[in-house]
Amino acid sequence: MRQTFIDTTTQLLADDPRTALVLADISAEPFDPARRRHPDRVINVGIREQLMTGVAGGLALTGMRPFVHSYAPFLIDRAYEQVKLDLGHQDVGAVLVSIGGSYDAAAEGYTHQSPGDVALLDTLDGWTVHVPGHRDEVPALLRDAARHDDRVYVRLGMQENRQAHTAANRLITLRLGGPLVVAVGPLLDPVLEATRGMDVTVAYTNTPRPLDADGLRALTEHEVIMVEPYLAGTSAAAVSAALTGLPHRALHLGVGRAEVRRYGSWRDHARAHGLDAAGLRASISAFL
Repeated sequence: MRQTFIDTTTQLLADDPRTALVLADISAEPFDPARRRHPDRVINVGIREQLMTGVAGGLALTGMRPFVHSYAPFLIDRAYEQVKLDLGHQDVGAVLVSIGGSYDAAAEGYTHQSPGDVALLDTLDGWTVHVPGHRDEVPALLRDAARHDDRVYVRLGMQENRQAHTAANRLITLRLGGPLVVAVGPLLDPVLEATRGMDVTVAYTNTPRPLDADGLRALTEHEVIMVEPYLAGTSAAAVSAALTGLPHRALHLGVGRAEVRRYGSWRDHARAHGLDAAGLRASISAFL
């Protein structure tokens, strides 16, 4: 996904003089060719993530469409105040593109992990959040984000589904049955494996914000299970609002609040948080 982002953004910089890119050292080297061609629109501020976001806000005020990139904890957690003020308060847009997700960089420790990034953005108004489940979903999301001036967060990760799905900002149904299981982004394949042989409906989205409320209401009968690759319960308020007036039970599965202090790999952390197929099957079966 990271390489796809680099390739797509490099092409956007070449095609659209309104596109700009602001970096804080992360991924700077792969963008060197683009920086040499567009030195006024590819800016590396060094390890200064708050400044990176402030620069993006300034570029947006001049009519540019800035893309901003770093690890999720540096892009969202560390620069939250600037995201809130330099973008939100000034009512300008940018495309924030993160890597690392909840625990991709497990070997680097908790400083490089951000399970709460989407929950943080949920405290702010007007954000679209994309969580692609496959690298081939990334280019269309980036190109669409380049065409307008809204605030967009694209959350890239190492975990991928076996195939891409064109979600088009809505829930797409992959399996029809009983209770609804919604898989967000790269957790679709584990959900499909976990629910094999179970009488459930499985739907997929790579755009959890805004949540497809109409699609959720149409597919939910009595139970809904949200499976997300970030903090468990992040979508609880959105699901509750979408299902207002519809009696239902909900289970929210995701990354736990307790820090996993062992390093390992992202697969080890997924297993520790119950987000592998075996853990998901146990949680879903117990709920149903």
